Order: sequence, then C-alpha cells, then structure tokens
Amino acid sequence: MKQHRYLPMTEQDQTEMLRVVGVSSIDDLFSDIPEAIRYQGELPLSSRLDEKALTLHLAELAGHNANTDTHASFLGAGIYDHHIPSVIQHITSRSEFYTAYTPYQPEVSQGELQAIFEFQSYICELTGMAVANASMYDGATALAEAGSLSAAATRRKQLIVSRSVHPEARQVLAAYARGLDLDIVEIGCSDGVTDADALAAAVSEKTAAVLVQSPNFFGAVEKLKPMADLIHAHKGLLVVSANPLALGLLETPGKQGADIVVGDAQPLGISSSLGGPTCGYFAVSQAHMRRIPGRIVGQTTDRNGKRGFVLTLQAREQHIRREKATSNICSNQALLALSASVYLSVMGRQGIKEVAELNLHKSRYALEQLLSLKGITASFNAPTFNEFALRLPEGTDMSKLQAELLAAGFIAGYDLGRDYEELAGHMLIAVTEQRTKEEIDQFVHTLGGLL
Repeated sequence: MKQHRYLPMTEQDQTEMLRVVGVSSIDDLFSDIPEAIRYQGELPLSSRLDEKALTLHLAELAGHNANTDTHASFLGAGIYDHHIPSVIQHITSRSEFYTAYTPYQPEVSQGELQAIFEFQSYICELTGMAVANASMYDGATALAEAGSLSAAATRRKQLIVSRSVHPEARQVLAAYARGLDLDIVEIGCSDGVTDADALAAAVSEKTAAVLVQSPNFFGAVEKLKPMADLIHAHKGLLVVSANPLALGLLETPGKQGADIVVGDAQPLGISSSLGGPTCGYFAVSQAHMRRIPGRIVGQTTDRNGKRGFVLTLQAREQHIRREKATSNICSNQALLALSASVYLSVMGRQGIKEVAELNLHKSRYALEQLLSLKGITASFNAPTFNEFALRLPEGTDMSKLQAELLAAGFIAGYDLGRDYEELAGHMLIAVTEQRTKEEIDQFVHTLGGLL
C-alpha cells in the first residue's frame, strides 16, 4: 500500500495500538454498544485519494457553500458581514499571539497581557462601564453569566428577560437558569421593543435583574433609562446586551443606568466564519468587579517603576471551585479579542462613528426602497440601527423565496417565523457598510420580481 505523508496514522500504527490496548480490531473497541443500535453498512466515503486529488475534492465541496465573498449578504440575526481590515489577520497570525497559552506567568507574557488589557480598555470606553474582563466565549454566554452574577449579587432568584433578546441567547440563559435554580420570566414586545407596561407589572422585590438587548433582535433600539429607573427602584440590576458597533452612535448603556453590559464582539473585525466562533465581552460597574466572571488583566508597575500587566482580582483556579466559584467559565477568546482590539485601534473613535453611520444610513436607504415594493410593509415602527423587520405579502413561501434569492446571488434575510409564531411571513434584513448602493438596488429589484 502506498503511504501518504498527510495521513495521521499508518496501518502499522493502528495494529500496534490495538495490540497495546489488547483487542484485535477496531470493532472490538465498541463491543459495549449493543449491535442493534450501531451503524450498519459502510459510510458514504470515497476511496482513498492522494494529496492532490483530496485538495481538489475538498475545494469542490467548499465551492457549494454560499459565502460573503460570492454572494451579497442581507442576513444578520447575530452574525454580520462587516469589513475586516487586512492588518487584523497579519497581527493575529503572529506566532506569539496565535500559539499563546494562558498568561499565568506575567514575566513571560507581557505582550499577551497588554493586548488583553487594551481590549478591556476599549470595551469600557464603548460601554461606559468601569471594568471589563478579558472576554467570554460569545455574546450568548456573556448574557447568561450576567444573569448568574445578578442573582448572586442581589441574592434573588428571578430574572426578567425581554422576548426581543436574541432567541439563542435566551436558550442559553434558560440552560444556565436550570442549573442555578433561577426563575426566568419573559416579557413580550410591543411594536418591536420591550412592552413597558408588562415590564412594570412584572418587576418586583423578587427580581434580581432585567435583561434586555439594544439594538434588539429585531434591530430596534430600546429605551434603557426608564428600565434602569424601574429596576433600580426595586434594588435590582439592569443587564444590557449591546451591539458594540452601534455604540459608535448611541449613548453608552453605562450613562443610561446599566449595571452590566454584555454583547458579542463579532462586528469588530471578526469573521462571520459561517456562524462562529466569536468573542463575547462583559463589562460592569465598579460595585460588581469582584463578581465578574472569567479573567481580568490589570496594569501595575514593577519595583523599578516600569509599567507591567498581570492577571488580577481572581485566584488562578477559582473557576474550578464548584458552587463556590464566581463562574464555570475558565477560559476566554483571547485571539478574537485581539482581533477586536486591532480593529478598534485601526478605526479609532472617528472611524467607529463613521462605520456606524454607514450602517445606519445604508439600512435606512434599503428600508425605504423595499417599502416601495407592492405588498411589503414594515413590521414595526421603532427606530433601528442596521437591521429591520419586514412583513412580506400574504402567502409568501419563505423557504422558496430564500432559495430563489440565493440562486440570484443574495443571502437573504432571516425568517422570523422560525422563532416567533406571531411573525410568520416576516423577514429580518441586515444592511452593513459592506453593501453598495448597486447591491441594495439589485436586491430590491430581484425581490420585487420574485414576490
């Protein structure tokens, strides 16, 4: 048999390992699994390919994917097609970052620690909060951890979450709540934003926190100050999940009374990568900094007065102390946090504002053009950032429409009926700075011809 250098294991290797384990075949390794529930027959795999043939085969398979290089994307719903400056890939590909281990030893990890510290500083400036951590897995786990922190800080069990929060984030929150024995109360929406009357009726002395998203899942901007005043009157906390790019235009959640601000840093120079991984951020007021989950990097000086950086406020292994731990999260998305830091440093304060304005104006132009099509109406009247919901003509086959738009070169919007029964026939459209006027006009023309 011809050997190929890219194969991880030869038949001789396999035979030797089976001999050491004490079995005669691979099947023997699965003898504890009843034969009736094992897969029967051969897997649909090709015959062995040499390296050249395999490379061509994989390229052919990859070519079946619709991606943002081949199609104009109007799909958002949590992952967005934003411009990624080429310098980001250059910096994050450097071996000292790409292969860096957890910076437990500050004397040999100053570069990594400083990069994380800069990320924390940027997040604090964007959110208006006092302290940020070294990042979270993603925005959904950040929101769930915020709920956990709120319950611990207030010693209350009830969390109130708006249905305008991303459905997947609410699912993660519910999973956390089951383990922590927390009570989740969902508040409905009115005209695309949290129902203020329903929220006021639900908040009580039992409420640990109100959790909202702004801009929310429908792209609408929530009124945070009244929510902050409401929950603070009951000595609870306000948790806000925010699109960090939108904070280039909107007043910071911190100034509006938020106690905890979380979100997903994916819009900040992180590739959509067909859905992940991403990077969550987590920022709090100073009162809660000792309860913050994950890692925190602090700035200090050595005995010679030279600036340095260290992990601070938390013991190295506190995350494995079971129920006594602040959080079960003991890692972070350092490389992707670095991507966000490079993006923010390259863009600067004015650049972030300009990109946010482009998102706002292009989405507004697209909305106006789409509303000119017969049978299409706006789902809500609330102000939006770069995403909005549309009601399509009665009887529209959403799956068929999305397939036809894909064939025409467009990754269409999100079918809101998947998560909200009352919004069947509504589509969520995202328009970022990447979309040109020509692409928007062509999308509108194509959609109009398919309805």
